[in-house]
Amino acid sequence: MASSSSSSSYNSPCAACKFLRRKCMPGCIFAPYFPPEEPQKFANVHKIFGASNVTKLLNELLPQQREDAVNSLAYEAEARVRDPVYGCVGAISFLQKQVQKLQKELDAANTDLLRYSLTDHIPAAPTSLSMPPGVVSVQQMPQRSQLSARDEGGGFFGQSPNIANYSFPYSLPWTDTSSEDMSEGGGGGGGGGNLL
Repeated sequence: MASSSSSSSYNSPCAACKFLRRKCMPGCIFAPYFPPEEPQKFANVHKIFGASNVTKLLNELLPQQREDAVNSLAYEAEARVRDPVYGCVGAISFLQKQVQKLQKELDAANTDLLRYSLTDHIPAAPTSLSMPPGVVSVQQMPQRSQLSARDEGGGFFGQSPNIANYSFPYSLPWTDTSSEDMSEGGGGGGGGGNLL
C-alpha cells in the first residue's frame, strides 16, 4: 500500500514540473512548495524570476527557510504581474500613504478632543461682579462733565456741591437784578445786573 501511494504521488507531478514539462522525481525541490492544484503560483514565479534562479536560491537555503522564501517570491511575482513597474514597492507605498493620511486624521481628532476638553474645564466669565461695600464700580464713577463741575468743598459721594461756585450761561431767577436797576432808574439795564 505504501509503495502504491508513493508511486501515485510520483505520478502526479508538482506544478513546477508540470509547467516545465518534465518528470517530477522523488525529492523534487519544488514539490513541497508548488502543489499541483496551484499552477498559477509557479507560473508567476517562473515568469518573473526564472526556474533556474529559484532552484539555486532554494538549494542555498536551509529546509526550514524555504517555505518563507517561496511565499515571498510568489507574492512579489504576483505583484510584478499586476504592476510590472513597481511591484511590491507600489503596494507598500500606497499603504504607507494611507497610514500617513490616517495618522493626520487621528492627530486632528486628538487636537479637537483636547481643545473641547479644555474648554469644558475653563470656568465661564461672570456677567456681573458683586462689589464689596465701600468700593465704587466703573458705572458709579462720575463722568468727565461732572468732574469739571465739582467744587473744592463739595463732592459726588453723598455731599452737596456749593452752588455759588458754579458758572451758568444764563442768569438764575433769584440772582437777576435787572428789575432792581429799572426801579432805581438804571434805564433798562444800562448798568447791567450784578450776580451774587
